[in-house]
This record gives sequence, C-alpha cells and structure tokens, in this order.
Amino acid sequence: MKFESDTTPTAEDRHHPMLKLALELGPLLVFFFANLRGEWLAANFPVLATLGGPLFIASGLFMAATVVSLVVSKVVLGHLPLMPFVSGIVVIVFGGLGIYLQDELFFKMKPTIINTLFGVVLLGGLAFGKSLLGYVFNAAFQLDAEGWRKLTLRWGVFFLFLAILNEIVWRGANAYYLPDAKAADNFWVAFKVWGTMPITLAFTMFQMPLIMKHSLNPPEEAGK
Repeated sequence: MKFESDTTPTAEDRHHPMLKLALELGPLLVFFFANLRGEWLAANFPVLATLGGPLFIASGLFMAATVVSLVVSKVVLGHLPLMPFVSGIVVIVFGGLGIYLQDELFFKMKPTIINTLFGVVLLGGLAFGKSLLGYVFNAAFQLDAEGWRKLTLRWGVFFLFLAILNEIVWRGANAYYLPDAKAADNFWVAFKVWGTMPITLAFTMFQMPLIMKHSLNPPEEAGK
C-alpha cells in the first residue's frame, strides 16, 4: 500500500490539485446534506432507515463517501493521502460503533479524537526532531527544514485547538438545546462543516507569509 512518502509532489498530485481538494471535502459535504435531509432519505430509501435517525444515516453515508474518496485517490493519484487515510480509519471504526450501539457520542467524539491524534503526532514528531507535516503537504509546497519545523508546530497546536473546540461545541449545543436532541445535532453538524472549514481555511491563509519565506520553489517554477 503506497502513501505520500516524501516532501516531493508526484506528477499526479500536480496535475490533479482540485481533485485532491474535492476528495477531502466531499465526504464532509455528504455528511452535512445527508443529516439535513435524513428524514427524506429514510422515507425514500428504507434500507437507510435501518441505520437509525438522520445523524446515523449521515454518518453511514459519510463512511461510504470516505471509502470512495480513498479508492479514487489510490486509482487516480496512485497513493493514499496519509491524513485522510488515518481519518478514514477513525471514521469507519467510530462510525461503525456508533451505528451498531446506536450511540451518537461516537460520532461527536470522532473529530476530537482525530484532531488530538494529529496534534499529538505532529508535536511528538518535533520532540524527536521530525517535521512530519512535510509528508502531508508534499503536493502543495516545498519548504526548508526551519519552515517545516515552524509550520509543523503551528499545525500541531491548531489540531489540538480544533479538538477542544469540537468538545465545547457539541457539549455546549447539547446543554443549550436540551431536550431537543435533533436541534443540537443539527447545530453541531452545521458547525463541523461551515464552522470548522472556514476556521481551517483562515488558519491556512495566515500561514502563507511563513510558507513564502521558507519556500524552496525556484523563481522560474513559481511563475509558471
């Protein structure tokens, strides 16, 4: 099984940058709209109703979309992106447990566990002198050692921030909307897609000065 294994982008990565973005964001959008239209899906596709309520249906389709995105990545790009692959494992394990036990806690804790895992791995790698972020963002840019080290530190802290934020949002929504569990679920799902994504994009944009300062791309290549 081939993963992104170094900081040099492959030809496939350079030719399909939007495909990579779609494969990573697609499952999240499936999750959001499936939860939004969960009752309609249950009424029109009885097999989905066996999974449970809207959040369970959305999670089941999210798992399926995640598997599809990984398969497409393997076929088209020739490798599996490391972070989506690890996320996919957690999604399938916790999503499967949530559906089997009919317990929404597994769905809501999943982002906390994934982000904590990434944060701990990135910061732990730095403690051992390894800037692991270079293996994740290999298709986007190339930096010198100091750049990867600083960027890895920032992303490690940011992932831990996202983990804490997820806990605050879902627990706060449960308390605020009590006893309306459906409203709490809708708020959490909406924030997961339309809150977390913009926050992550904004954080990424704020890293551009650091990326430009430590970029190894030659001028003639950057101008293409």
